[in-house]
Amino acid sequence: MAITAAMVKELRESTGAGMMDAKKALVENNGDMEAAVDWLRTKGLAKAAKKSGRTAAEGLVAVIVEGNKGVAVEVNSETDFVGKNAEFQEMVGSIAKAALNVSDVEALKAADMGGKTVAETITDKIATIGENMSVRRMAALEGETVVSYVHNAATAGMGKIGVLVAMNGGDAAIGKQIAMHIAAANPAALSEADMDASVVEKEKQVQMDIARESGKPEQVIEKMIVGRMKKFVAESTLLNQQFVVNPDLTVEAAAKEAGATITGFARVEVGEGIEVEKEDFAAEVAKAAQG
Repeated sequence: MAITAAMVKELRESTGAGMMDAKKALVENNGDMEAAVDWLRTKGLAKAAKKSGRTAAEGLVAVIVEGNKGVAVEVNSETDFVGKNAEFQEMVGSIAKAALNVSDVEALKAADMGGKTVAETITDKIATIGENMSVRRMAALEGETVVSYVHNAATAGMGKIGVLVAMNGGDAAIGKQIAMHIAAANPAALSEADMDASVVEKEKQVQMDIARESGKPEQVIEKMIVGRMKKFVAESTLLNQQFVVNPDLTVEAAAKEAGATITGFARVEVGEGIEVEKEDFAAEVAKAAQG
């Protein structure tokens, strides 16, 4: 029986198996979908399907710099315990190396990693470790000098927060200080020009609503908003933030003193933005009893 792409897609979606594994299962079972599912289960390749509904909000961020390019990759797992697993850490490190040769996370998932794609490698690891996992996102940065920093490191080059800083001039010492600042202060953008216009407009509207509650005249409110938005921009942009190492200076001024110009940054934190559904203990036990 001819194995079609649609059949392979259907089997992949129902089992979570990799493309080549799904195709092989169908070939081995002459296109019988149910038999192919059983075949994958016996090989331990369909276990990922049962895990795919679980929230993976833990894991690691790995950072790596080669030459003038750096990447930060977030690989999620269900529990923090897996992040300490040497097998998981080795996989995350290999994925980060593969990320040096691609431009976005979708290309990363399709990238080759020892004869299998990154996505297929993840599926295999789900089956062996027994937790849902995913390559969630990556950031790439290029510059004259790129410096990396990992906060709360689990092992060399990976931890809970990964930071990259691109600079012209300066040295690794100031680069690391700025990267540590970014990890702590979590700026929204490099400068005011780089800020999301919708975010700025939303904040302006919120501040106007707050100011109007005071009952002051509109002309007074407009002057109040100018000051409040200036403060908002200063607190939200890297170059204008007070430098954690020396609060008397902005980050831009501190970099300038060290002979550096910051051209870009990336900050990736494990689980940032993921909503984790919380259950009470009774509900958790009932769910486990149901399989």
